[in-house]
Amino acid sequence: MIRGIRPLLRGSTYSGVLFAYCGALASLPLLPFALLPALSWRSAPESVQIVLVLLVWAVLVGVVGLARPVRRALVVSARRLLRVPLPNPVAGRRTSGSPGLDRWRTPLWLVLHVAVGWTGALASGVLFIMGLSLPGNWLGGEARASLFGTSVRVSGGWSWVVAAVCILLAVAVCVLVTKALRWSAPRLLGPSAAERLALAAERELLLAERNRIAHELHDSIGHTLTAATIQAAVAGEVLSADPAAARAAMRSIEESTRAALEDLDYVLGVLREEQSGTAPARTLADLPELLDRLRHAGAVVEPELSGDFTQVQGTLSRAAYRILQEGLTNALRHGAGGPIEVRVAAGPDGLDLTVVNRTGARTGPGPGAFPTSGHGLPGLAERVRLLHGEFQAGPDGTQHWRLTVRLPVRVSA
Repeated sequence: MIRGIRPLLRGSTYSGVLFAYCGALASLPLLPFALLPALSWRSAPESVQIVLVLLVWAVLVGVVGLARPVRRALVVSARRLLRVPLPNPVAGRRTSGSPGLDRWRTPLWLVLHVAVGWTGALASGVLFIMGLSLPGNWLGGEARASLFGTSVRVSGGWSWVVAAVCILLAVAVCVLVTKALRWSAPRLLGPSAAERLALAAERELLLAERNRIAHELHDSIGHTLTAATIQAAVAGEVLSADPAAARAAMRSIEESTRAALEDLDYVLGVLREEQSGTAPARTLADLPELLDRLRHAGAVVEPELSGDFTQVQGTLSRAAYRILQEGLTNALRHGAGGPIEVRVAAGPDGLDLTVVNRTGARTGPGPGAFPTSGHGLPGLAERVRLLHGEFQAGPDGTQHWRLTVRLPVRVSA
């Protein structure tokens, strides 16, 4: 019984009891309409009239629950007073899997709400009144407790014991009423099967968009920061001996960071759900600029380009650029100096991309190691998989690392 008292001290139980009693009181305006059939059938037994009134009352309450605004109001009030995490109803969507069952979930909740509210109000009210009135006769009088035709005499000090039991039972009724409503609210007021599918589809689209944005940030910003760091180190090394080379490195930093700011501005606009303009479209046509930035960073790049790149358009060209950008960024981060081989071959059936670099300790200028999130290669593999391509990455002998990707040209842009 002590455990039943503790939850009452919480605000959720107080508000839950208030929610139940308000539901019971809200059904009172429908009671006169429920009395009409019983009044027109006066010859029926009293028990039949009572059952008839309750059935008509329940039907009227259920009909009110068919209105969609009623459901929205119930969801909001249950979320605030019962402290139940209920999502807002999906507006403008009709259920498709089991429309009959889903349609009657809200009326069933409303009938249950009213029934539990009246049961809890009557039971707790009677128990509280008994608990408060019985101790008044402790000076020698006699009290009689009557309930449903059963009468019990209470006298002397026993009145205090019975009063305490009545108060505890009233508290237990309040707790049970709140628990019953909290248990049934997610099942009857929660999203229907069709709404859950709609919410899952919306969440899937949101996650896909966030995943795409994460790829864009990782590829663009990660590459820019890596290249800028190395270029700054190169500029610092040759600032006194070769000012022209230092100025060239600084110009390269300015160009790469300006491009990264464009990408970042677009991504932030998407995250804020603003009109951020057209996304910067880097394609294979921008590959020479990318290779020049690497050369300014002090890297030796050996490109081998073959085939007709004009047949590589749209999504495939953009994906190929990002794949090469990530591969070259990894070569800058983890390579040991030496030439970086870049091969791009466009054939009639596919596009082959290869990046090969030496592995080991860095020997050139700049930091010896770069922090990494570990998402680069998995992100590349996922991007290639979505394009139905082939992906391989790993050691090539004892001193080289090879990234090989083949993308089918037949993928639509």
